Amino acid sequence: MIRGNLGFQTFYSSKEESNCPLITEIIRIGKKIEKQGLSKDIASVIVSLRYGRRVIINSDYNDLGGIKRGEILEIVDYDPVKKILLTIGPMQPRVETPVHWMIHHARNEINAIIQLNGEKIIKKLEGKIPSTKEEQISGSFEMVKEVLKTLRTGKSVLIKNQGVLFVGESFKEVEEQVFKNII
Repeated sequence: MIRGNLGFQTFYSSKEESNCPLITEIIRIGKKIEKQGLSKDIASVIVSLRYGRRVIINSDYNDLGGIKRGEILEIVDYDPVKKILLTIGPMQPRVETPVHWMIHHARNEINAIIQLNGEKIIKKLEGKIPSTKEEQISGSFEMVKEVLKTLRTGKSVLIKNQGVLFVGESFKEVEEQVFKNII
């Protein structure tokens, strides 16, 4: 996985916890992933849900099984040209946050995304789901283009040397995809 400092700036409209009612869904899926024993095969999990024009996403914190309300961010806005993220919540955003934001806003039918990163998960799904053609810097605009191009033909994509991303209209749909493909 190519990681880089994308240099996006984060501005907080509030450092208070978000009151979004969808936060409980992210907490629930985190516990389910932990309970199923999947966390041993996964380096990190990123879950995001559309909430009107906003996006709810877990922060740069890896214990998804023990995640708490304050570790989930509400992304109010993102400007990909200026690389400015406007957020609500006390934690730091993940490098993948802009990618999730842009996917949610490029495709109106996508309301939920679950991204699982790690070598084991890549090996398990290699050849079973469509893959991006080239490796890109994690969180980059080029990665978004590769992912969106690959998502034209389905609802899952193997991100070369990073992980796998599942999308759908509902959180339930995406959750079913994850557990059908992983377990």
